[in-house]
Amino acid sequence: MKRIVLYIIFISISTCFMQKVSMAQKTDTIVHINGDILTGDLKKMVYGVASYKMDGMGTISMEEVKINTIKSKKMFEIKMKSGFIYFGSFDTSGIDRKVNIVVTNGRELVDIDQIVEIYPIRNNFWMRTSGNFSLGANYSKGSNVATIAFSGNLSYRKKKSYWNFAWDDNNTFQSDTISSSKADVSLAWQRLLKKKWSAQVMISATQNSELGTKLRTGINLTGIRDIAYNNWNRLYAGAGLSLTNEQSYGGADAKYDLSGVITAGWKVYKYTIPKVWVDANVSYLPYFTDSGRYRISINLNPQISILSDNFKIGFTSYYAYDSKPSDENASTNDYGINLTLSYSFH
Repeated sequence: MKRIVLYIIFISISTCFMQKVSMAQKTDTIVHINGDILTGDLKKMVYGVASYKMDGMGTISMEEVKINTIKSKKMFEIKMKSGFIYFGSFDTSGIDRKVNIVVTNGRELVDIDQIVEIYPIRNNFWMRTSGNFSLGANYSKGSNVATIAFSGNLSYRKKKSYWNFAWDDNNTFQSDTISSSKADVSLAWQRLLKKKWSAQVMISATQNSELGTKLRTGINLTGIRDIAYNNWNRLYAGAGLSLTNEQSYGGADAKYDLSGVITAGWKVYKYTIPKVWVDANVSYLPYFTDSGRYRISINLNPQISILSDNFKIGFTSYYAYDSKPSDENASTNDYGINLTLSYSFH
């Protein structure tokens, strides 16, 4: 009898707890421009698209241009086109396409289309984490050459800063043996500053058999500025310094080098069907300690959504150039392209 009573009490407590959790997930309200009111859980908004979780419908996407106003008591990190960042909640304004951002010392009335990012400020480690995983492959029967690529990234966000761990591994096989390989791993910490500026520290490791690089480890310190950031694209540029230690396949002694870093990136999102993402970046590194040497790196990753925004298909391509490889017998350039299938979460 005691077991039955305890079991009933346990079920009751569990049910109440789940109801509270469920209710906590329905505290956000988005008002559509046609007057419809949607209640659920606002996950984030980036590149002009709000991700919104509703019971029965799962996670849906809504374009920013179709949002009339927002109401939520939860805390968010809200980034504006001007680069200014608010930490607060949302309240309706009674004015079309405007919303009140409620902060500790009052409230600010802003235009919806001036907001470029919304991220919930969460206490849960997992909910602060987002990521993307991609797998790609190519094969040619005539040459008996196959290429397999695996890449991805994991990001952890906190107030005004985030960590990003990224990897990219490309291996080319010919007659069941690896004929060339390229791998990049990096861990970056970025801190948002004022007026569209950010500071970034990144440690990385690179291997590229085509360029004769057995292992290159380095640390970069970079200042980054957003040139354009709105509901469909982000264009940014940065400059800084890079300290590297490089080992070659040619057997030369490992050495330290200091170089500059000039980089630019462009992220594009088109939210009309088919939804398209384009992620491109280019880096130029002139060496200070090795006269006449410089390196160039270019990456391009366009994708379109399939089934849902979490699944995408596209291709990844890269181009790497080294004017003076540490291995004298190595090539000065390397490039590749792979068809990829990607999955993202949060």
